[in-house]
Amino acid sequence: MIDILLKILSTTGALAILIASIGVLRMPDFYLRLSVTVKASTLGVGLLLICAAIIFPDVSVTTKVIAIIFFLILTAPIAAHMIGRVAYRTGVLRWKDTYIDKEDNELLDDKEKGSPAPEKE
Repeated sequence: MIDILLKILSTTGALAILIASIGVLRMPDFYLRLSVTVKASTLGVGLLLICAAIIFPDVSVTTKVIAIIFFLILTAPIAAHMIGRVAYRTGVLRWKDTYIDKEDNELLDDKEKGSPAPEKE
């Protein structure tokens, strides 16, 4: 029973990582590549780490695996968000069919909002 569970988890994890790597090639722009890669690789690595915790049922291994998964789930989306935000601010080109909500003032640059740019000293 545990062998079947391990096979399912490891296969699903490996497929998620494969999907992430295919997504890097298939997605048309940086933002979509970043999104696909972070989501799929976080899931894939998490599933493979769960397999490691099942294979090695020692408390120290399980604790480390839980800590790594928690850290990965906590930091990967935040890092991807920050990378995407920097890419947006520096003008990385978007896909031609990307929908931009002009009513959302939070993402607009200062010059697009109408406020003056900060003065340089």
